[in-house]
Amino acid sequence: MKIAIPTTNGVLSPHFGHCQVFRVFEVEDNKIVNETELVPPPHEPGTFPRFLAENGCNLIIAGGMGSRAQGLFAQNNVKVIIGCRTESLKELVDMYLAGNLKSGENLCDH
Repeated sequence: MKIAIPTTNGVLSPHFGHCQVFRVFEVEDNKIVNETELVPPPHEPGTFPRFLAENGCNLIIAGGMGSRAQGLFAQNNVKVIIGCRTESLKELVDMYLAGNLKSGENLCDH
């Protein structure tokens, strides 16, 4: 499994489409086995969901995300969790792996 988290200045970006890089955690047997960064292409509507799906991501953990991006992820069978607020990326992954991370209020206003 690959979990992608949009980041800005090394912390969770509050808006998916405005992030600088995606931090990608590879998980096997419920443990993080690798951590890398993906630099996204220039932002245009629909590019980030396609980019992450093409890079094998199965789950996106985000603060906020527009409905179009959520729909594109659903079409590609990529799960999305939104409404996250913590700055610790590893903590978000650990919470998900423990079954304690659920979608909350979307921090995106469109």
